[in-house]
Amino acid sequence: MAKKLFVLAGEVSGDMHASGVIAELLKARPDVKVFGIGGEKLRALGADLLYDCSETSIMGFVDVLKHSGFLRRVIRDLKEAVQREKPLAALLVDYPGMNLLMARFFHELGIPVIYYISPQVWAWKEGRVNAIRRDVDRLLVIFDFEVDFYRRHGIHAEFVGHPVIEQLAELSLCSREMFLKKHTIAPDIMLIGLLPGSRPQEIAHILPEMLKAARLLNKEYRVVFLFGRAPNLTDSSYHVLKQYGELSIIPCSAYEVMQFSDLALVTSGTATLESLCFGVPMIVVYKTGMLNYLIGRLVIKLKNISLANIVAKGLWSSERAVPELIQHEANGAEIYRTARMILDNPEAAAAMRRELTAARDKLASASPSRKIAAILQEYL
Repeated sequence: MAKKLFVLAGEVSGDMHASGVIAELLKARPDVKVFGIGGEKLRALGADLLYDCSETSIMGFVDVLKHSGFLRRVIRDLKEAVQREKPLAALLVDYPGMNLLMARFFHELGIPVIYYISPQVWAWKEGRVNAIRRDVDRLLVIFDFEVDFYRRHGIHAEFVGHPVIEQLAELSLCSREMFLKKHTIAPDIMLIGLLPGSRPQEIAHILPEMLKAARLLNKEYRVVFLFGRAPNLTDSSYHVLKQYGELSIIPCSAYEVMQFSDLALVTSGTATLESLCFGVPMIVVYKTGMLNYLIGRLVIKLKNISLANIVAKGLWSSERAVPELIQHEANGAEIYRTARMILDNPEAAAAMRRELTAARDKLASASPSRKIAAILQEYL
């Protein structure tokens, strides 16, 4: 009889990280049946998905409220499925709003909870540590500083390494020379990357400003723009591109953007950490609805919001390895001005590359997926 494991990965990044774990688990335990929420990568491994993460990837205080009815229905359906399927354990990946609610439910049922990629309670909503202490059986964290943070709150956390390092180790990209030849780009052309995010809300708020900056940069430099398109989004999400037909824009994978760009414009999130691993000079951009922004300012405690700066400079430091343009500063003119400061100063760009590359070592080079798969086997 199949052993059942519940997995909840409510965003594209969570689907990627969870799929690495499940792939390792199924090598050792092909009898395990996975069900819950995920995306195309978990589905490809045979997971029975009640909802796709493209439906549940909702960002921001206001948008969560707007979709509260839908989210309540998702939680209800998940609980019914859990009671019907009776899994032996639950793997919850990131996505704290829903995952902590489900952790409470699993705890009440006596089902072990393994939480991978801790909620960023060190940045905001520190009160969530009480729910984690009560409802989570194994807390698996991806930053070494989180171990000390949780220890101070009486919680044992296990540092497993960051999955980005694991994924990049398996990556195979062509040389810059081959990339340029493939896309008929002259060697002296500057490459600027555009990574506007993977959520519709991010695209709506941030991509237009990146494109305004791109139009200004296009007047100053011989440049081609590498556009990192999210695989979970449709053409309609990128309709604004049609207004910028004069720009030379090449759609490619996010990792190609990071590998080949001389400078990348990156929406704050996991992509800033991935860009750090590539050592690419970047400008971190973030913009949301005004109400979301005002609420965020009240609750987020950190000086810097990007993972690139947090890893490179420390959790509470106000110093920055890379520029951050947030909300009112995240406009085309300011992005353009900041980009010019980097593009016109090769020494500063080289120093940024060195600092980012050095910061990569803090993420460790272990194999978290293999480690977590071994932990899951203890419960199956």
